[in-house]
Amino acid sequence: MSSTKGITESITAALIGNPNVGKTEIFNRLTGLSQRVGNFPGVTVEKKAGKFTHQGRVVDVVDLPGTYSLTAKALDELVARDFIVEEKPDVVVDIVDGTSLERNLYLTFLLMELDANLVVALNRWDMVKARKIDVDLDRLSELLGAPIVTTVATTGEGMAELKSAIIKASQLERKQKAALDYGDEVEAGIKSISSIINEKRDLFGKYPQRWLAIKLIERDERVLDMAKSILSGPQMTRIAEVIGHE
Repeated sequence: MSSTKGITESITAALIGNPNVGKTEIFNRLTGLSQRVGNFPGVTVEKKAGKFTHQGRVVDVVDLPGTYSLTAKALDELVARDFIVEEKPDVVVDIVDGTSLERNLYLTFLLMELDANLVVALNRWDMVKARKIDVDLDRLSELLGAPIVTTVATTGEGMAELKSAIIKASQLERKQKAALDYGDEVEAGIKSISSIINEKRDLFGKYPQRWLAIKLIERDERVLDMAKSILSGPQMTRIAEVIGHE
């Protein structure tokens, strides 16, 4: 059963989604004239931020770059990933095109692995209904372990509900959603690498342990470099032995 967290002065919500899913329109609807534009620290990627007040709470909104994935190879993807991992926003709003769930939910699964506190905005709901696409919202919410709000960015439909969902998600202890199952062999590798990472948990503490293990199996350059700077040579050798078997 969820319990109420201590209320902070403001909430930080990050918006993320594939390109062309209506993220900019939703950002504009949420923040109105409060927007400000700058760059993310250390890079030339544009950072748009704004805020809204709802139910007596102030919510700071950051518009992350549109992205299909969260790898360390593309700058926009890396910026989005680093913001979620490093800044730990109270809520991550994943904006999904309801007419293209299969393609859009790939990013959702990656956010689940990042242990983000998700609210899913199922956008273009008017088109979903017009095309008679059957979406079981309750079942999808259960599978993702996240609340789902249907929205129509072009008209503003669902914006009040989205604001309420952001505030509610920030105040409740999140239900831990079981991670995706990658099959026995990969799961065994994740478990082995997680146990090695856990030997330096005091240094890796801000990162989700399972996510780190998956990134090492994927040979993510950024995570590999970080691991090499923290773990000992023998520990890295053990990880290499596990990765070699994947």
